[in-house]
Amino acid sequence: MGSKNKLKKFKENDNFNNVFQPTREELLSNSFEFKGSWSEKIFNNSNPIILELGCGKGEYSVELAKNNPNINFIGIDIKGARFWRGAKTAIENKIINVKFIRAQIELVECLFEKNEISEIWITFPDPQITYKRTKHRLTNLDFLNKYKIILNNDGFVNLKTDSEFLHGYTLGLLQAMDGAEIIYSNHDIYKREGSPKEVTDIKTHYESLFLKEDKPITYIKFKIQ
Repeated sequence: MGSKNKLKKFKENDNFNNVFQPTREELLSNSFEFKGSWSEKIFNNSNPIILELGCGKGEYSVELAKNNPNINFIGIDIKGARFWRGAKTAIENKIINVKFIRAQIELVECLFEKNEISEIWITFPDPQITYKRTKHRLTNLDFLNKYKIILNNDGFVNLKTDSEFLHGYTLGLLQAMDGAEIIYSNHDIYKREGSPKEVTDIKTHYESLFLKEDKPITYIKFKIQ
């Protein structure tokens, strides 16, 4: 039953006008047609573009788009059966300023041109705690350098996670990184005041489960130049 449901979602994704599924070969050959022209060819405006990396079901991307109609949002995840829900919700509710891409995040600089992105959200990524998984952490040095390429000069990154390990790891990297600036950091956004409204107003499914377990949710806002 599960595999049939996945196949159904994959088929629907193929027909959704807000879903893009470039091949790995297309990205690596630098032939993806929308790189550098998302505003012109897809959104048909010059509004800022914000990414959600590892968007899962797309809940954060959709809610941000609904709350900010003058900003464009793109959720990226390799698992299309997950973000199918977000893509479908956006279509059903006529939220036109959010799109989804099925791609590996390590190829993000093949999807966007230099300075094309205004902001990045990383919401509840796998912390990849073991040392051998370091290369998969979405805030490791390699990833941060990729984000630096696609972000504009005023751009910044948001990391929201239930992992104290990832929060501390990221803070440590940023403090040692030339050109990095920690704008805001909070170890427990729901018990300590000061977090931006969009950080506490929007909750993913898993975030709600974490809160029921009384797990602290951490947040960092930072720039990398």
